[in-house]
Amino acid sequence: MGQETDRVLAEVSTDVVIFTMREDRLCVLLVRRARDPFAGCWSLPGGMVGLDEALDAAARRMLASKTGVTGVYLEQLFTFGGIARDPRGRVISVAYYALVPPDRMPSVRVAPDVAWHDVWKLPTLAFDHADIIAMARQRLAAKLEYSTIALQLMPEKFTLSDLQTVYEHILGEPLDKRNFRKRLHSLGCLEPTGEHHRAGRHRPARLFRMKSPGRVEFIK
Repeated sequence: MGQETDRVLAEVSTDVVIFTMREDRLCVLLVRRARDPFAGCWSLPGGMVGLDEALDAAARRMLASKTGVTGVYLEQLFTFGGIARDPRGRVISVAYYALVPPDRMPSVRVAPDVAWHDVWKLPTLAFDHADIIAMARQRLAAKLEYSTIALQLMPEKFTLSDLQTVYEHILGEPLDKRNFRKRLHSLGCLEPTGEHHRAGRHRPARLFRMKSPGRVEFIK
């Protein structure tokens, strides 16, 4: 047997990809780093996990401390453990992604060093955070096929066109309006509010809401 060592092999952090919709664009919240490494670059909100802290609790703490948001959809994404991902030493990141509806936006504390960025037009990012964001968007896109996860990005009331815009920006491609609505109605996850929304000179559109707010349903 080899000799035992007290040497710490790695530290564990959590990084959170926080998605929301802004001006019909899927956006991610980024923080500008003030210190090296990667000073001046944008990065995901994150930090080290406490010795007595559960991973999910650490991710929720990061989400709340950086945005003020609590009680939104949060899911573990992947563990990123590249040897050279952090020049300061071996740091393993357990990444999460969170979905924040637009009507929860007023509680997000945006400052010069904290800003929303279009997921398709990201700046230069620190560490391997570009890879983390790409995987989070891909996971979200894949789940559109078999769940109602996109509804977690919707406000309390919305039109079907609003929801189609969310799908299209996650996927990065346009969808056929008729087929989209046919599939959506087959899920039975929405109900009309009895209200309408008028945008410009267009015909007023019906407003809908989720039948089960806060719950992601899986399609059999």
